[in-house]
Amino acid sequence: MDHKQPKIVSIIPYKILPAKLGGEKGIALFYEYLGRLAEVTSISTKNNEPQYAINYKLLNILSNSKLRYINPFLYFSMRRVLLQQKATHLLIEHPYFGWLAWALKKTLPVIWVVHSHNIEYMRSRSIGRWWWRALKAYERWVYRRADKVFFISDEDREHAIKELGVSASRSFTVTYGIEQAGIPDDNELHECRRKIGALHGIDQEEKVLLFNGALYHHTNYDALRIILDKINPILLGAPAFKYKIIICGKGLPAFFNELKEYADKHIIYAGFVEDISLYFKAADVFLNPILSGGGVKTKAIEALAMNCTVVSTELGAMGIKREICGDKLYIIENHDWQLFAETVIRSAQKATSTPDVFFDYYYWGRVTKMITSII
Repeated sequence: MDHKQPKIVSIIPYKILPAKLGGEKGIALFYEYLGRLAEVTSISTKNNEPQYAINYKLLNILSNSKLRYINPFLYFSMRRVLLQQKATHLLIEHPYFGWLAWALKKTLPVIWVVHSHNIEYMRSRSIGRWWWRALKAYERWVYRRADKVFFISDEDREHAIKELGVSASRSFTVTYGIEQAGIPDDNELHECRRKIGALHGIDQEEKVLLFNGALYHHTNYDALRIILDKINPILLGAPAFKYKIIICGKGLPAFFNELKEYADKHIIYAGFVEDISLYFKAADVFLNPILSGGGVKTKAIEALAMNCTVVSTELGAMGIKREICGDKLYIIENHDWQLFAETVIRSAQKATSTPDVFFDYYYWGRVTKMITSII
């Protein structure tokens, strides 16, 4: 490798390989594309399968136990890896291992980078964790001591500068990325629609509305409840609008009873699907009625990349660069479900395409090229 290329050692504090869920895929692709431009060694938990790492090396050093976050002996094993790899940069995913990175930075000539996926204390506060103030203090401490901090959106970066005292000159927006350099062609979209229609018994004239998420997480099953109890009743009151709502996701709580009582209300429960891109390509509208949680809702970005229109609450669209989405992103004020449903009906009838500028901004190749220029 060219000696000018950075040699990065990163800490990924949880399982990502094989990548199946959205968050896992996001990190795996981040390193796959970064590995084309730099020498990357990632340290992660023992429950990962390193053979799935593409363009980077993954070492199973961290324990699967939650105690890994406070294990002081990790300093020695991490320092050994950094020395062996002749690392120029230490990159940590999330701020949780900030204490370890700070200790390593004290004894090694590395540049310490934090890759933030959301403002963690805000997420914890939104879901009612009583200790969010302590997390805020720790998060502030980490961000202010790192050499560089990557935030996933302009909003997160601006919040960190204003509320946490993070240096503007050492903080950067590094967005979630997509693999597509442009929208899928029409033949591919039509074929996906045909497959999903045949699989779930959806007539050709019916519009496909999609919701996808990790359904064991209350942010997502609360949004599902809104679809079932608030949005769908309004859609049912518009008999001229022919549609089906497909619900995809892992871990639906038992109290939903697999949505069996909604089967006669145009609701289809597909559960966990291996290839969610097939559903995004087949769907006319992605429903994103999120009212809690923090960070960028990456599934909305994935939907837009597949040329699927997104109708979202304000909170659900947080962090998405709205001005490059054209007529494919509709943002509705939180709790205005009447307007939300009306917008779903209206937008489902419009034939529009995700603009080229969207792909220019979110493509992983551009994102990781920017990262290497920063570091």
